[in-house]
Amino acid sequence: MASTLERPPQQLPPPADGASHVPVRIQEPWYVRETLTRLWDGLATMVGFWLALQWGQPGDNGSHLWLGGVGVLVFYITAEIAGLYRNWRGIPVAQEIFCALWTWAFTLLAMGGVGLAAGWTDWLPRKTFLLWTAVVVGFLVIGRLGVRAVRRAIRALGYNIRGFAVVGVNRLGFQLASSIEQAPELGLRCLGFYDDRSPDRTPPIPPELGHRVGAIDELVEHARQGRVEVIYITLPLRAEARIRSILDKLSDTTASVYLAPDFFVFQLLHSRWTTINGLPVVSVFENPFYGVDGLVKRVLDLILGVFFLLLAAGPMAIIALAIKWTSPGPVFFRQRRYGLDGREIRVWKFRTMYVCEDGPELPQAKQHDARVTPIGRFLRRTSLDELPQLFNVLGGSMSLVGPRPHAAAHNELYRKKIHGYMLRHKVKPGITGLAQVEGYRGETDTLDKMAKRIEYDHKYIQEWSLWLDLKILARTIRAVLSRQNAY
Repeated sequence: MASTLERPPQQLPPPADGASHVPVRIQEPWYVRETLTRLWDGLATMVGFWLALQWGQPGDNGSHLWLGGVGVLVFYITAEIAGLYRNWRGIPVAQEIFCALWTWAFTLLAMGGVGLAAGWTDWLPRKTFLLWTAVVVGFLVIGRLGVRAVRRAIRALGYNIRGFAVVGVNRLGFQLASSIEQAPELGLRCLGFYDDRSPDRTPPIPPELGHRVGAIDELVEHARQGRVEVIYITLPLRAEARIRSILDKLSDTTASVYLAPDFFVFQLLHSRWTTINGLPVVSVFENPFYGVDGLVKRVLDLILGVFFLLLAAGPMAIIALAIKWTSPGPVFFRQRRYGLDGREIRVWKFRTMYVCEDGPELPQAKQHDARVTPIGRFLRRTSLDELPQLFNVLGGSMSLVGPRPHAAAHNELYRKKIHGYMLRHKVKPGITGLAQVEGYRGETDTLDKMAKRIEYDHKYIQEWSLWLDLKILARTIRAVLSRQNAY
């Protein structure tokens, strides 16, 4: 018996020429939303400054309101660089808010720098500046949440909903339909699947996603009638002839047609669209830190790197003395490792062994390893031997968070045994990483353990966000305190 939670099969709307039940459309061009959002942000910045003056400097007569106008101008310039006013439809609201807040943060940073040089800060109290910051943050968040809430309410009433069809009864088609189903802000409703193949040659369609409507010729007819407005073709890349034939037939309709090629057969590291002289191309292996994202990550590395280095300066001096007094040899050890794009870097560490090995064959440190000094054993258990890598972070060869750099000898060994191993070098290596906080820290004495570490490295690159970096840093503290797999 079918579950009561399953939706009944979705039916196509009746033809447009005799249909009183065709969903009502409210045209909402993207450029209109963009314009309104720009106006809201400018108003938020200006009104926020006026309110900050009223609350922070009750006696101010408004003679300094011109500074709010400068803030609006700087915000708009920063927003263009950050891509704040792109089409956010289908993208989680948290990402849009995050982009807006970082735009505001860089605006304040720029205003503060110019203010110090021009002397504005002499007559703009810190209280007023902080009030301005907080009020605008509130306006930016409320505005974007409000727009999304209005859209959801409109679509819940059945307005501005478009029906879409999927060409291809296959895994990618199911995945696409499910993804759209989980994004109601898209305003799309699945009308069904179309495929020329017989049902016995295709996998069963999950009941919650819809049903098979018919063959491609029926789709073309439904599109001509206006009953299908959006079409996603999810056929495999090898079916080029079939795709061309379908596109040729659909060119006689007004439906919006999208190709969703089966890129999931590849190991997508970080994909994005770009164009080369008008020719669209999609990246398969790509560094996620381009544009404002790269700038944000670098700023975080510099700010937190300096902060951590100041905190660690005293303990690092004590550790250096302890190493020098307890065993012969240098305090620091620099080892060849692979950095961004596989370029060789020299990673700083406190020396924890009696030897400084860096050759073509380099055994990993093991439990009760005779090469480790007494003080080195403590440093490795607590990960204090990694503190000098803060110099690598400030120098730009490493990041606070990223795949842990392996010795060059280990790289050459594992790149031959683990598929996609070198893709971890599409980003800067980190002092800590997702694999380390997930339990894959320390010795990797089996190929499976190393493969799992690489899997988490790839996952980090695919799912990177600033929030993920902050979570990894917080979890690193707990991992270090547990001292698991550290010797």
